[in-house]
Amino acid sequence: MENKEKIRLEYAINASPKLIYNRISTPSGLSEWFCDDVNIEKKCYKFLWDRSEQYAKLLQKKENQSIRFRWVEGPDDEEEDDYYFELKVSQDELTGDVMLTVTDFAEADEVEETTNLWNKQIEQLKYGLGA
Repeated sequence: MENKEKIRLEYAINASPKLIYNRISTPSGLSEWFCDDVNIEKKCYKFLWDRSEQYAKLLQKKENQSIRFRWVEGPDDEEEDDYYFELKVSQDELTGDVMLTVTDFAEADEVEETTNLWNKQIEQLKYGLGA
């Protein structure tokens, strides 16, 4: 497997951290901006778009802070690798600014496309939040 590059994107979002966390960590929240629908099977999230589906294994979930997934072939896929995608909410203690940090990995020739896709997805999230 080819080495992937780590992508780290930060977005300022004018909404409460708890509200953002709900949108990034629950099936109903994710289906408002990330995909058309989400089902959970055996600790594996099944993301549905138009005519396609993709599975992601839940690796880590920190209440009101972050959620981390790894793309997998299906709910029974046990393959391990170092690649994941993470959505992390933070708030600056001094300014009160709320940030959403996205960490993802992509092949070198797909970094720009992946970045553009996240930018589009986060715009959908902001729109849904009225931010």
